[in-house]
Amino acid sequence: MQRAPLILSLAALSVVAVAAFLARDGMAGSGPVYFLGAFLGGFAGFALYHAAFGFTAAWRRLVRERRGAGLRAQMILLGLTSLVTYPLIGFEDLTGWNMYPVILPMGLMTAIGAFTFGVGMQLGGGCASGTLFTVGGGSTRMVLTLIFFVLGSVIATAHIPDFWAQLPKTTGIPNIPGTSLVNEFGVLGGLAVLLGLLAGIGMLSAMIERRAHGALEPPRVTNSLIHGNWSLAAGAVALAIVGIGSFLLFQRPWGVTAGFALWGAKIFDAAGIPVADWTYWQGWRKGQLEASVFANRTSVMNFGIVFGAMAAASLAGRFSPLWRLSARDVLTAAIGGLLMGYGARLAGGCNIGAFLGGIVSGSLHGWWWLVWGFAGSLIGTRLRGLLEMDPPLPPRQAAI
Repeated sequence: MQRAPLILSLAALSVVAVAAFLARDGMAGSGPVYFLGAFLGGFAGFALYHAAFGFTAAWRRLVRERRGAGLRAQMILLGLTSLVTYPLIGFEDLTGWNMYPVILPMGLMTAIGAFTFGVGMQLGGGCASGTLFTVGGGSTRMVLTLIFFVLGSVIATAHIPDFWAQLPKTTGIPNIPGTSLVNEFGVLGGLAVLLGLLAGIGMLSAMIERRAHGALEPPRVTNSLIHGNWSLAAGAVALAIVGIGSFLLFQRPWGVTAGFALWGAKIFDAAGIPVADWTYWQGWRKGQLEASVFANRTSVMNFGIVFGAMAAASLAGRFSPLWRLSARDVLTAAIGGLLMGYGARLAGGCNIGAFLGGIVSGSLHGWWWLVWGFAGSLIGTRLRGLLEMDPPLPPRQAAI
């Protein structure tokens, strides 16, 4: 255990929680909710680090090594979360608790965005949540990825209203309206469809793995809940708690990248760039731009992820930032971060906000994001190979 970074991470997390409490008017407003939201983010970062639970490496392993344990853990995460969120959404008339699931249309803009994000996350070395927890774990390369992630996010906001959002008109290709499984099939019917799809993906990944290796890879076991490492199953359960907790606290799915766009916009504004005049930052977003960053739920949870992961790395004795980066590290981190930031805004979110958040909301756009995001990830994995970012595999593990 590393005492100094542990104390620093817990102190920083507490400061974020108190700042969020005050920014949301304390006990007179939603201060207690945002206070808890900071610690929910901290728990997410703790779990992400100890379980090494990411989407990027899991998708890459399926493509390169034909190993699907990470993908199957994601299906478990989606299923467990939806078992609670679908009833919360579908039975809100009975509970009196209004939920705000994310149901988005599907079109060229979101497809291009998800594809771009998929390429970027492989070059950058992590998805949105992965970038945050590895930053908290001490990765200096991922700090660079995060900087360009934020930059790409805010640049995209300058282009979306006047160009990308006009694609249905300029191309003649209409958006597919947002569709909710809960609305179409009811809570039980929607769950049946969803769980069937998740099981199908899990079985397909197992079939690919058995065909390539003869058997499934032995599952990783949990060594210690406090010091790590965790199994993927433990990580899936923990992150399902985070996803459910977001619905219970904020009545909305967990998101990440909207906070990055806000951070970038505030930095641009402070530098004298008139972000407040951009079309994207009008209406309710203008209020976000004018308010404290600690009044934004996504930002508060993001800060929590960083400091929660830092605490986990300290408890594991692995918080040791490396300051030497190769030219390739710098270049791929910058390009990957820009692509992820730009793509996430076009797609309405990342693997957490659009994919996970969409599916646990019952929205088909979550599956739309998966198709295009995975396609982009496939290209990104190929680019990693060309850039020799990954070690060579034995012949029997040749890429699909």
